[in-house]
Amino acid sequence: MDKTTHDKGLEIRKAVMGEAFVTNALKNVDDFNKPFQELVTEYCWGAIWGREELPRRTRSMLNLAMLSILNRPNELRAHLRGALTNGVTRSEIREVLMRVAIYAGVPAGVDSFRIAREVFAELDKA
Repeated sequence: MDKTTHDKGLEIRKAVMGEAFVTNALKNVDDFNKPFQELVTEYCWGAIWGREELPRRTRSMLNLAMLSILNRPNELRAHLRGALTNGVTRSEIREVLMRVAIYAGVPAGVDSFRIAREVFAELDKA
């Protein structure tokens, strides 16, 4: 593990996903999943999210589309919150999900819109 990339990834992960989210993910680390958490932090967040060529809001919009298409509802919920943190507006999220529906299929769009509305409702209550 490259400590510099890992530390950069941890910093970005916390900035995008929130301190509480990351703390919760890391408090459940055990001998079995520790290497996986290190991999995610170092490579996803440090090596890829840490690149300078795309702004974080663009990266978030790409993640929303990919997670919707891949039918990954738990990750989509988390990254919807991250996208908002990164300055993606709800109307921009709607446009991303509209594209998902056309290019990846209406069922993917339906599920993604439902999940987004649930996340927005949770945030509006807070």
